[in-house]
Amino acid sequence: MAITDWPAQERPREKLLVRGAAALSDAELLAIFLRTGIVGSSAVDMARELLSEFNSLTGVATAPEKDLCRIKGVGKAKYVQLQAALQISLRIQGEALERTSVLDCPQAVKNYLTNQLRYYSQEVFAGLLLDSQHRVICFKELFFGTISSASVHPREVVKLVLKHNAAALIICHNHPSGVAEPSHADVAITKHLQQALSLVDVRLLDHIVIGGAEAVSMAERGMLLPECAGE
Repeated sequence: MAITDWPAQERPREKLLVRGAAALSDAELLAIFLRTGIVGSSAVDMARELLSEFNSLTGVATAPEKDLCRIKGVGKAKYVQLQAALQISLRIQGEALERTSVLDCPQAVKNYLTNQLRYYSQEVFAGLLLDSQHRVICFKELFFGTISSASVHPREVVKLVLKHNAAALIICHNHPSGVAEPSHADVAITKHLQQALSLVDVRLLDHIVIGGAEAVSMAERGMLLPECAGE
């Protein structure tokens, strides 16, 4: 049965207008995004199939194009729209951080950086550049691949903070294994960058290691050099 044949109060769009988006199930929200189904399968049916195939909304949103497009009725257009929706969500989080000092909302910083990097299948090293009031200037991905002291170049990090006139920096990288525990190499990289940044009077406030949905702050663990640790 087509969604248009359902009772009005059960249709996802009408339900959202009356009760709000929070009242909808994952399948109903995804169905609104999909807009239309295919012959013999409504948009809600397709949404349920996607959720079953990829386990969650996160799984659907981050599925590779070739995997997502294997689902009947899902083509490149819907894949592109989904990626745009995911990026909008991430940028909204970034805009929220820009309005306040990151030191006032450390959990929001962790959440933002986790969502930025958790979906990568390779290691990505990035930086959150801050002004003198510790407000966000921008987020930049810097190095890709296996992260080691040899692959993270301090001069490139220094060039970046000088280009944006940053006063402080939070660095982060992901562990595709899903284990967020900092390694010996992570500690070495952090100290190396602290020393390089101190030469240009830029403070390294933290190094956050992300594994899946977990984020570990090296500053909270006391793993930064004392003179460079965040206040």
